[in-house]
Amino acid sequence: MFPVFKAQWRKDKRKPLLVILFLVGSIALTLIFSSNNMTSQTTIAIFSNESNSSDVVDKWEPLLNRSESFNFVIVDEETARTDVSEGRRDIAINLMEHDYRFITAYDIPTLPLIDQYVKKIFIEEAQIEAAAGSQEIDEIKNYVEGYLEDPPLQIHTESLDGGEVSNHDMGIQLLFGFTLFMTMFTIGFKVNGVLSDKVSGVWNRMILSPVSKTGMYMGHLLYSFLVGFIQITVVFVIFHYLLNYDLGNNFAMLLVIAAVYALSIVSMAMLITGFVKTPEQFYMIYPSVVPIIPVISGVYMPPGTISNTVLLFIADLFPLTHAMEAMMGVTLYHAGWNEIALSLVLMLLIGVICMGVGINLVERRKD
Repeated sequence: MFPVFKAQWRKDKRKPLLVILFLVGSIALTLIFSSNNMTSQTTIAIFSNESNSSDVVDKWEPLLNRSESFNFVIVDEETARTDVSEGRRDIAINLMEHDYRFITAYDIPTLPLIDQYVKKIFIEEAQIEAAAGSQEIDEIKNYVEGYLEDPPLQIHTESLDGGEVSNHDMGIQLLFGFTLFMTMFTIGFKVNGVLSDKVSGVWNRMILSPVSKTGMYMGHLLYSFLVGFIQITVVFVIFHYLLNYDLGNNFAMLLVIAAVYALSIVSMAMLITGFVKTPEQFYMIYPSVVPIIPVISGVYMPPGTISNTVLLFIADLFPLTHAMEAMMGVTLYHAGWNEIALSLVLMLLIGVICMGVGINLVERRKD
């Protein structure tokens, strides 16, 4: 095993560019996409084409702008529609006295969140108007606001340990997502060394040496695992200790999750190796399949955005979903071993199945 392991190390020592490229890519993508732009307010254009359009937008604009997540700006109808049609804005809202319509060119991922917020504002206003009846609505609002300052029933939300409930941090989610995503490439290309050795004939020559076939597989796969695990560890250390990203109080638990994840990705890459015949085919298929996995797993989107049961089932077939769930639980919600045990077991199960099938396919192939 160790001669094969050392041979892989010497290859990367002579040409470390690929590993360095993916390491830098993990850091760069996270810095770009988890910058403040991702957490700043989303600006949404509003307009009205009613006969009393000025009164309508003047009424709803201050009510809608109570949110810290969205910034509603008043524009004229032509500008709003032109901006959406030409791609300068994703969405605009046509406001009416008691209703609204979205103007959008495609089904943007944040549309359900925006719709939920706008609907909530309209329902609250309708309830207040219904309660006001023939009275002045401002009097009712002032009464309700005064009443809510000291309500008879108050609800406090606390986490399981009695502390404050953590808000979901999209920056941390993207940090984990891009790091694990880039690691899939690093590990996959290293596992492809098994196929390269078989095609070049090096594998057959090694069989004649004292190294056993199990040792040859272990040398390749252990090296691939270590490269991927070290890449994840380096990225986490840089962001946690140098860039001051808050990765929680249990850094060791994150490394355990990363180790199990790297192991399962080695198995997944081995499975794909079993389906192809040449390293070139692997280089075509693997980079085509891997970018789809984070999208299906919802890595780039807020939680709950993907609700389709088929997509959720497919996402559960990949280790990325379970690694993200475990890491987010540890970082944001202080999850313990019991809470992440299921995710670890599922990753290990996926790894065992993929590894068994993958090696079986490689061994059955007729060169």
